[in-house]
Amino acid sequence: MKVLSRAALTVTTLALVLTGACSSASPGPDASPSPTGRASHAAAAVAAATTPKVTKLLVVVEENHSLAQMKAGMPYTFRLAKRYGYATGYDAITHPSLPNYIAIAGGKTYGIDDDADPAAHQLGGRSVFGQAIANDRTAATYAQGMPSRCALTSSGDYAVRHNPWTYFVEERAQCRKHDLRMSRFAGDVTDGDLPRVGMVIPDLAHDAHDGTLKKADGWFKALMTQVFQGPDWTSGHLAVVLTADEDDRNHGNRVLTVVIHPSQSHHVVKARLDHYSLTRLYDDVAQLPYLHRAKGAASMTEAFGLPVR
Repeated sequence: MKVLSRAALTVTTLALVLTGACSSASPGPDASPSPTGRASHAAAAVAAATTPKVTKLLVVVEENHSLAQMKAGMPYTFRLAKRYGYATGYDAITHPSLPNYIAIAGGKTYGIDDDADPAAHQLGGRSVFGQAIANDRTAATYAQGMPSRCALTSSGDYAVRHNPWTYFVEERAQCRKHDLRMSRFAGDVTDGDLPRVGMVIPDLAHDAHDGTLKKADGWFKALMTQVFQGPDWTSGHLAVVLTADEDDRNHGNRVLTVVIHPSQSHHVVKARLDHYSLTRLYDDVAQLPYLHRAKGAASMTEAFGLPVR
């Protein structure tokens, strides 16, 4: 029998370990998270080289809390952050909420500085969702509490200002087809039909806007319990990013941003990132041109060593 070198044995062992991580149906946050978050960028790069490429991105946006507040008030979420990866230098763009959502979806704020409805801000540009569909990629948003697809006014706990696709008037037909009520989400997870470019929009009771961080944390736990059991996750092709639109205006607009993917292991990223970096990540996953300020933004793909392009 041919004897393997020590280097070859090391690579083989890493591949076996990471393959096991990818095949786990529900890894959860409690399987030996590192208390120090000591994994290096180099370790993440090794993991990325031996795991499947990210072909689907699902973003979840919470509300109005800083990095420190979310770390302290969302224990499940932060356990996931420590097990997989999170950024300590990620900033929102501005205040209030709406321009941050527009920045994520559109690559710029379009000069918006309020939270007005789509009737007041009829944007003519492209969103990451519309750009994906126009180029034969899948895209969808899932909005909790939304009364009908692509609803253009707030209702109950549904806040239209947190649903950015509704503002892009040239994509209204696409929005009416693919801006979905949350009831659709579970079936898409089970069937492996999550989109290439996706966003989940919790309602005001579950995004820490009107409700507590504890309630938002419980909601996210229920969401991820579903995701971890779905084939998009178990195949290794789905990455989930959780962030906040903005902080509470008292912490320099620095927010917790978590990256959940098998390529990440106790990975703490200190690079300066922002919402335009997230737009850029959407564009990387879709393999499409960078929208507006995403072109010059720091790369989350590189910062986290994600296997994308």
